[in-house]
Formats: sequence, structure tokens, C-alpha cells
Amino acid sequence: MRAVPQGSGALESGDVPSTPALRGWQRRALVKYLAAKPRDFLAVATPGAGKTTFALRIVAELLEEGTVDTVTIVVPTEHLKTQWAQAAAKVGIALDPKFSNSNSQTSDDYHGVVVTYAQVASHPTRHRVRTENRKTLVVFDEIHHGGDAKSWGDAIREAFDDATRRLALTGTPFRSDDSAIPFVTYEMGPDGFARSQADHTYGYSDALADGVVRPVMFMAYSGEARWRDSAGEEHAARLGEPLTVEQTARAWKTALNPTGEWMPAVIAAADTRLRGLREHVPDAGGMIIASDQTAARAYAELLRTITGEAPTVVLSDDKGSSDRIAAFAEGTSRWLVAVRMVSEGVDVPRLAVGVYATSASTPLFFAQAIGRFVRSRRPGETACIFLPSVPNLLLLASEMEAQRNHVLGKPHREELEDPLDAELAAQKRDEPGEQEKGIEYLGADAELDQVIFDGASFGTATPAGSDEEADYLGIPGLLDPESMRDLLRRRQEEQLTKRTASGQAPRMSTHGQLRELRRELNALVAAMHHRTGKPHGMIHNELRQICGGPPVAAANSDQLQARIEAVRALKVEQTR
Repeated sequence: MRAVPQGSGALESGDVPSTPALRGWQRRALVKYLAAKPRDFLAVATPGAGKTTFALRIVAELLEEGTVDTVTIVVPTEHLKTQWAQAAAKVGIALDPKFSNSNSQTSDDYHGVVVTYAQVASHPTRHRVRTENRKTLVVFDEIHHGGDAKSWGDAIREAFDDATRRLALTGTPFRSDDSAIPFVTYEMGPDGFARSQADHTYGYSDALADGVVRPVMFMAYSGEARWRDSAGEEHAARLGEPLTVEQTARAWKTALNPTGEWMPAVIAAADTRLRGLREHVPDAGGMIIASDQTAARAYAELLRTITGEAPTVVLSDDKGSSDRIAAFAEGTSRWLVAVRMVSEGVDVPRLAVGVYATSASTPLFFAQAIGRFVRSRRPGETACIFLPSVPNLLLLASEMEAQRNHVLGKPHREELEDPLDAELAAQKRDEPGEQEKGIEYLGADAELDQVIFDGASFGTATPAGSDEEADYLGIPGLLDPESMRDLLRRRQEEQLTKRTASGQAPRMSTHGQLRELRRELNALVAAMHHRTGKPHGMIHNELRQICGGPPVAAANSDQLQARIEAVRALKVEQTR
């Protein structure tokens, strides 16, 4: 690839820029693209895999060969406009991140512009005229946002229907509604539902095997939550145990309340984990993802009290957000607190510890949020996410490697508002809803419920601040996945041995019964792994196919018992 001389349309001869070497998936996708020369191409790659680098290589190739004269990059947020322009500049491509609808002129020193989806939707005709006047490549970053509203989809089609080439990128090719994503192909499946079709896919499991992303260890915290309703009646429920939808929502909200006991305990645990990581990775950083601005400010104050250091705070509608994100990314300070804006596409590779302090639970939001922590910088790194022990989140944490496509017309779709859509619509969520008025959140204690890694669950309940919790928090951050699984298993065995020796029997509540069943199942799966060589995750998936039900972390006692019996039956068959 040659350098892109500024002030020209198509590429001319020049020096080869210092572009980063392409990863394997990027080379394969590039070869596929250049061979097919498609007008539309959808590349699905897990967050952290390097979609921007791949796209910029396509931009340079098409400019150099004269296929296009200019490029338009469409992104979800204002911050990403600057981030794309900076990334392009490193490979000799000049993009204007300040292009506005009110002034559609841009210097001929630029090879293209960067705009937001909202910007296009507010004036599609202006962008259509620009696209018609020159041979244009349009790159859609996180194309699923093109379906955020019918008006948005219509505007994007109007603006870019005549583009010479269109390249769509996404790390999460699915939505929580039936809005078709523009310029994406859907094919009808045997079940009668239309599914989005990618031209090239590089999933989390592929990236994990290649060492492109970090494995993630989830530390799920439960605890007894207490609240008082508008009638003055007090209620209590334990996170992690079977609850009604309303009980789960109330207990979850109580736990996230910054004035209670749960959040300070979890933040202190997360900071302990981060300090341990920084002994080996001095610039490792942490981030708390908050539900709203009020909570974010309160969590920042908790961090200041607990750590003695003021965190960086980024609020979606704050001026200077991009500068604060860039300063944090390039610095060595410990903590960042963010509302929505940093949840998608923002590149802060040093983030290694996260606190998921939001009630958002759509697969789209969860995948994009966790994607902020998986960007690998060296072999053996492991990310660590602290989250409430809520069934929806446990399910998503256990299915990190699942591939999803956007399905149209599927019944029983979630009705939950997608926080990313809320961000793009600039909605303020600080005001309580009608159902929340009159609810008094009395507090919640915190205990480490379980550790989820590679689809398996480890550990038994232990209070926050205990020695047993410290054993898990102190697990080295530079371990390969196999070593991590072995160490988690040993920690669990040591935990149970200590309790037996001290005469402390594990609690046999529903909570305790589930843990004992998980422990037994994990031990049997480990034995099968050593006997057959199959990965732990593959064995767990096979058992789910045989017995049905959710992943281990979200399974009930009957489902766990069925899998225990199934894996024992498989052992008998293999020994015949």
C-alpha cells in the first residue's frame, strides 16, 4: 500500500507509510474483498479485533487504484469522528472530522470526511449530493446503528444509495428490534426467520484462539438487598437466587445504589484486582460503566474516597469528552467512570478491569461494553469484569463466544430500551420513572457469588473483604487460559477444604446447592477434558445440547443435575 498524498483524490506514487502489519483475519478478508470487488461488503469482527485497520487498508487500496475519489466514514458518536481521523492520519489518509451539515465545504487537502449517523439523518439530501458528485466509498462503522429508527434507515439509504462502494463494519451484528439494517443482506432460514449475512466473520472465539483478544474472567457478586415500597412495606431479596422479574429489578437497583454498601465493596474489590495487575502491567486501567450521570458522579466520589485518587469522568454530553478519553488512554492513571459514550468503539487498550454498574442487559450493549476490555497487548493478559449476579448478565457472561446475527420477525423479542440508542438520541436518563417514584433503597451487602471463566463457574459464596475473596482477587493477571482454569479450580478446592477443616459446612440454601452442583459438574468436565483432550467450553456446550437449558452460571439445580448424569453416562460409554 502506498502513501496517500494529501490534496489529491486517487492515490499517486509516494513513500510506503508505516502501516501496522495486518492480522490473519484482516489479510483473509482483504483478499476476499479485492478478489470479489463487491459494491457492498459486511465485515463482522469482534470488538478489539482491528476493524478500523482493515477498513483503512480498503480505503487506501481503492483510492490508489482510482476506484473511488473520496471516502465518507459514518460513525455512532462525535468522539469516534476524531478517533477515526487520527487513525487514518497514521497511515497517510487525511479525513476531516469537523465536517458539518451547515457548511458542506471541506478543504481539498482531505481525502474524505467523518460524520455521525445522526448527522446524516438530519440532512440526507446534502450527503446524497456529495456522494453523487464524486466516486465515493462509504464506510459504516457499527452499521447496526443504521437501524436505530426507521427515519435513520431511510435517511442512510437516501444519502448513500448511489455510492460507488459501501463497506459495513460491526462487532455486534444484531439488534433488539426488527428494524432492518441498511445495505445488509438478509436470508430466510429454515425456521422462517430472515437473518443478516456477513461477507466475512471473525468472532470472539476465533480472536481468542489467535491471541488477538484477552479472555475475560467475570466476578459475579450477590448479596441481600432491602428496599421499601411507596406503601411503606419493606422487602428483601438475594441477588443470585431465583426471583421474580420485579424482585430482580429492585434488588439490582438497590445493589447499584452508590449510597449503599454493595457498590463500595465491589469498587474496593475491583481496585484491589487492578492494583495487583499493575504490579506486572504498570499502566493497566479500570472503568466503571454507570447507568446515568448522577450515578457516575457518585461512583467517582466513591473511587476518590476508596483509592485516594480522583478518576477521569466522561459524561455523554460533556464538552471535552474526547480530550479526556484520549488523555486517559495515553496516560497511566487508574480509573475512568463513563456513561454510555465509552461503551462502543472507543479504543483504550490499557483497560483491564471493569465494573458493570448499569441495569442495561441487552446482548448488544453487553457485548460492546465488555469489548472495551478485551484488546490484547501482550500474551497471557486476562481482563476482569465485576458484575451483579443477575440471571441475564450471567447468561451473557457465559456465552461470550456465541455468534449472533440480526434476526427479523422473531417473536418474544426484548422490549428493553437499548442504552446505545438512548445515547444517540441524546436522551437524559437521570429522572426516575413513574414506577421508581416512592421506592426507597435501603441497602445491600455484598458477597462474591461465583467466578465465570470460559463458560464454567468456580467458587462458593464468600463475603466481600474476606480472605477467600482475596484469594480470587489475587489470581495473577498474566496467565494462559488453561493455567487460569487450573488455578481457579485449585482455589475452589482450597476454599472447600478450609471450610471442611474448620467445621464450617457450606450453606445448603438454594444458593449453596447450586454452587455444590456447579462444582461437581466442573470437576467432571475437567476430568473429561484430561481424558479426551476436548476444551472445557466444548464439553459444556455438548452437555447443553444433550440436556438443554442455559449455560452453567444460569442453570437451575435440575438442569445441573441432568448434566452431571449426562457427563457420567458419556464416561461410561467411552470406557466400553
